Amino acid sequence: MWVSPEDVLLAGALWITERANPYFILQKRKGHGDGGGGLAGLLVGTLDVVLDSSARMAPYRILYQTPDSLVYWIIAHGTSRKEITEHWEWLEHNLLQTLSIFENENDITTFVKGKVQGIIAEYNKNHDVKEDDDTDKFKEASTKFRKLFGMPEEEKLVNYYSCSFWKGKVPRQGWLYLSINHLCFYSYLLGKEAKLVVRWADITQLEKSATLLLPDAIKVSTRMNEHVFSVFLNINETFKLAEQLANIAMRQLLDNKGFEQDRSLPKLKKKSPKKVSALKRDLDARAKSERYRALFRLPKDEKLDGHTDCTLWTPFNKMHILGQMFVSTNYICFTSKEETLCSLIIPLREVTIVEKADSSNVLPSPLSISTKNRMTFLFANLKDRDFLVQRISDFLQQTSSKIHIERELTSSLNSSDDEVKQIVVLFLTPQHSLSSDGERTFNLNDSRVPTATHALMTMYRRRSPEEFNPKLAKEFLKEQAWKNHFAEYGQGVCMYRTEKTKELVLKGIPESMRGELWLLFSGTVNEMATHPGYYEDLVEKSMGKYNLATEEIERDLHRSLPEHPAFQNEMGIAALRRVLTAYAFRNPNIGYCQAMNIVTSVLLLYAKEEEAFWLLVALCERMLPDYYNTRVVGALVDQGVFEELAREYIPQLYDCMQDLGVISTISLSWFLTLFLSVMPFESAVVVVDCFFYDGIKVIFQLALSVLHANIHQLLGCKDDGEAMTVLGRTAPSPPIPHLHSLLTDNGEPHPEVDIFKLVRSSYEKFGSIRADVIEQMRFKQRLRVIQTIEDTTKRNVVRTIVTETAFSIDELEELYVLFKAEHLTSCYWGGSSNPTERHDPSLPYLEQYRIDMEQFKGLFNLLFPWANGAHSDPLALRLFRLLDQNGDALINFREFISGLGVLCHGDLTEKLKLLYKMHVIPENTHEPEEPDSAFEATQYFFEDITPGTSIGHDSKCRSARDDGFVRVTFKTERVKKLNTPEYRHYLKLWNQETKSKLENTKDLPKLNQSQFIELCKTLYSMFSEDVAEQELYHATATVTSLLLEMGEVGKLFSSSGRKDHNIEGESGPSMCTRDQLPSMQDIRLEDSSPKDTGISSAMLISDDETKDDTSMSSYSVLSAGSHELDEKLQCEDIADDTVLVRSEDGLPHSTSIDKDWTITFEQFLASVLTEQALVHYFEKPVEVAACITNAKNVQTVGRPLLSTSDYEISLSG
Repeated sequence: MWVSPEDVLLAGALWITERANPYFILQKRKGHGDGGGGLAGLLVGTLDVVLDSSARMAPYRILYQTPDSLVYWIIAHGTSRKEITEHWEWLEHNLLQTLSIFENENDITTFVKGKVQGIIAEYNKNHDVKEDDDTDKFKEASTKFRKLFGMPEEEKLVNYYSCSFWKGKVPRQGWLYLSINHLCFYSYLLGKEAKLVVRWADITQLEKSATLLLPDAIKVSTRMNEHVFSVFLNINETFKLAEQLANIAMRQLLDNKGFEQDRSLPKLKKKSPKKVSALKRDLDARAKSERYRALFRLPKDEKLDGHTDCTLWTPFNKMHILGQMFVSTNYICFTSKEETLCSLIIPLREVTIVEKADSSNVLPSPLSISTKNRMTFLFANLKDRDFLVQRISDFLQQTSSKIHIERELTSSLNSSDDEVKQIVVLFLTPQHSLSSDGERTFNLNDSRVPTATHALMTMYRRRSPEEFNPKLAKEFLKEQAWKNHFAEYGQGVCMYRTEKTKELVLKGIPESMRGELWLLFSGTVNEMATHPGYYEDLVEKSMGKYNLATEEIERDLHRSLPEHPAFQNEMGIAALRRVLTAYAFRNPNIGYCQAMNIVTSVLLLYAKEEEAFWLLVALCERMLPDYYNTRVVGALVDQGVFEELAREYIPQLYDCMQDLGVISTISLSWFLTLFLSVMPFESAVVVVDCFFYDGIKVIFQLALSVLHANIHQLLGCKDDGEAMTVLGRTAPSPPIPHLHSLLTDNGEPHPEVDIFKLVRSSYEKFGSIRADVIEQMRFKQRLRVIQTIEDTTKRNVVRTIVTETAFSIDELEELYVLFKAEHLTSCYWGGSSNPTERHDPSLPYLEQYRIDMEQFKGLFNLLFPWANGAHSDPLALRLFRLLDQNGDALINFREFISGLGVLCHGDLTEKLKLLYKMHVIPENTHEPEEPDSAFEATQYFFEDITPGTSIGHDSKCRSARDDGFVRVTFKTERVKKLNTPEYRHYLKLWNQETKSKLENTKDLPKLNQSQFIELCKTLYSMFSEDVAEQELYHATATVTSLLLEMGEVGKLFSSSGRKDHNIEGESGPSMCTRDQLPSMQDIRLEDSSPKDTGISSAMLISDDETKDDTSMSSYSVLSAGSHELDEKLQCEDIADDTVLVRSEDGLPHSTSIDKDWTITFEQFLASVLTEQALVHYFEKPVEVAACITNAKNVQTVGRPLLSTSDYEISLSG
């Protein structure tokens, strides 16, 4: 390719000149190509890899030099001799003569540079090459990466790093390439290459390790291997990127969301590192935005624009606090350098004025920001104040254009009496819902159902005389403390959040303020303000509609705090129904999960209905990610994190608890319901207060504190039941009766534990747990949990079908891995169908991964013994349609194995039956006059693909219930009892005894003439690369002739007593009868050739015979060169000595097919059995292990490598 001219200092170093003229030199890199250049070539190749010069140095290049100058300019380089030779010849023919005209060397140089740059510009214009931020060096590294590992263009390289890969006990210095879907390594040392390719989706553990020999190393573990990389220039950057890419892969396994590059990133600055790619910048920006959103509890679509050091004037203590300002699309945030000292969130929707104040020695570069609630924030020591003000102004303009209706959500607590609090007023005009008979609908518009416009606790406050005075006194004191705090630190979303705020939260939030402060601390107030009317619209759309989620919601409605008066009437129940149903429709991936009802009912007690909905959104999507899905992955991840924390903080108890198996039991219920199900209600809401303020670390701290408080009793426990009883009796006071309190001992009263003391103790003993450390632990556990779930899915699938096939368990597991990998590859590099349709984790195990036709073709070519190069696709299509039992254009693993099992382990009859059925399947479009034949074929080809899969039905029962599905029924109770190593053998024997007799071959539909042509075509194409190719062709020719004869004889019987059909047109195709044909034994196929005669070598037909007016036979179709044969039987792919070749006498073509001509499966089977070559072909054993190994080698890198003889490839997964 042509490149922008760059000067070269040493033109001859490490290069060999191959061609030269007065102005240009063509050179080859030493050590490249045949011969390798001896020892010098080996050294150059090694240096290229180790020093990364190979990314820039293509093996061929062209230099420009004026005759009297010592400066050379590289103007082109190429990866092959052909490419560079084309450039060289173009220069000689188009430029050499022109250069001789110039007199000045500078003019020549300017002309050559301009010409080359013009060629590059023209190429980019013609090929629609778009400019991007990737540097030339990175583009070359990306090209090298794809070439080395056989990756397609769709596989994007993110970055590459120099490191050592430990192969055994020997380090190999080379380059680690990190792409979106793969981790790859390449090394070339003294003539030896080493390559490694690992899918991110196959990684089970990724961690930084430090040993005496390797102080800084990254260990990558898969199910099969461990790989260690060391000697990094920047190990932290490398590990963070690897961690991020592995996280993306886990997310893809979890919910099928692939990676989409952000195209809206700002252009690369000149000061930026040259090697950073646009993708690397995108991922860095994502990571920073995630940390920013987590720190300030912002909506999940908020993107960080930038941050800068500054100081903030805090009026409550009259100080300038050092910290960082963060600016994003909709927010300005600040956090102090000293953690917990002060933090601040200013939504741009609240900002009224942004102005630059006058600088002074005391207050350099100050910036003043005023808000609607009359608060002013003063920032100073800003490095680039003018640019910052411009960015904030731009964002303010965007914000003002988005917001048309302003809502004040943070009004004064004292204004509740004179303000109309109808934020969740649902609809002004009551309408009665229309429901069908038998359906019970609760419509939001229905005036008969009261709607909750206030927090339910305010309507159904429990008052008891004995608690009235002390409780109200405590509440009054709390309210006064918070009001004083608001007066000093501000109120609402722009409040200064300090250590004092945290102290007040730990003392408990007053009931009257709980809903408002939950909204504030969780960040929900921001989502509510930016989505006005969203909840009402969602409720209107969702109410009255039914699915699995709504059924589960209805079942659990009356189990949510049933003893609380708020949920003993229709108002509370209806509000809970609306919130849960609205969320199920907002997020169908989660829908509804048990425990959501308990949490939501508590939210409704203290928040209005719409506020409770947005709090639930914050819980499920931001604060407790992946908790409430079908597999509670998030809770399992945090369970693993909790075990790690327990091992670190209470090691003396950890081993005991692991032996008893208690940690996993208790932690799941604690985390899923935020302790609401295991503590008295009034204690649990205090935990929720702290959780909304400080996040998940509170739950970990409290769980550790509960274990620590009972450490002596737990160490004395002998079984898990005793340990559970100890923990159940430690429920913090006040011990009010409640449905969800955990195991209690009726014999003894609860020991009183003050919840406030427990919370404070948890902060004192375990408050050092940091949120970023928890996220790091979550990543490690997420890899483990998701891969464990994937392994469980694999085992369950294999266990389900192991008795239906002759494959071993190990082979089935290997095949499942290949099947799943094919699905993942199509997600990476595109496919013909939507990946979401093919992978649904909520489906039963067998249905979770399904492949479409394009993916099946790939596996067919890799695994199926009948696959044969270019002819494989039509055969794969036929087999796919046969295996697709429900007609949804997708097949699951069981269907896939049923087809592969016949070809690998079936006997001759089973294989031929499968081949026969593949051609009986009706085409996608059927002629209107043949509806019965399609039905007949459908009725039969769906039956019993793999013998032994159907159980005990007589023929009448089968015909009565045959609906196109294979029914597989096993007595699982009996299966479970067989634990001996030979259980599979006994299962198969039992299967043989209980299954119905094999499908009656007489019941298979007959093969018509068109289908027979396709079958012939398939047979010929199957043998094109076999070692016994010629012998098989001869055998096929004999079988074909026999079947033709049988079809003719059968036609005579079937047409007896009926009138002969006339053939349209007098000059029809050549005809012949059985009597006019020479016998097959009289024809010497090996000596015949189309070059010797103009007629078919097998069907010696005279001109007189073509004028015979007898009824058209099947021979005429197969010998006269009809369009049907021309289209369906690609004759150029068949050997010259075969039966089915076109006549070359130029006779007119016919497109008609003899519909009376048919053959049966018995005839087909009998004909094949007459030829030993065909019998041997279909009976030869298949090396399944070799096919699987080859498929793994090919599939790991997406496509076959050009050569594997010069290097070793390590495959993982």
